[in-house]
Amino acid sequence: MSERKLDLEKIIEVLLLFANALEAAAFDVKRQIAELTGVKEASAVKEETFTVLKFEEQKGEKLGEFGVAHKSSNLPENWSGAYNILRQNNATIKDRYHGEGYAYTYWLFGQDKIFRQKRK
Repeated sequence: MSERKLDLEKIIEVLLLFANALEAAAFDVKRQIAELTGVKEASAVKEETFTVLKFEEQKGEKLGEFGVAHKSSNLPENWSGAYNILRQNNATIKDRYHGEGYAYTYWLFGQDKIFRQKRK
């Protein structure tokens, strides 16, 4: 019986990862269509995609206050969805990801880290 439960958990994990990848791909297609048609900003995913992550607040000399979410500190299904959105949108510190009404901007830097900073 426990082997079946383990198999079911694995199947659910794989399906969640697949669904997150599909969501990220769909968003990327919408973004590319928006660019091709001259629309300034494609609609962003809900900020909840990122706010469910566990961020450690930090303070830097150049950046000021910001947060870092580590892959190892977050649920795989939450992490992969957020990470894929940022990766497919080439979110960097110079070109941060955010949508209308977002409280934070998000970007990738380094391996297995997602950064955020309060919008100004």
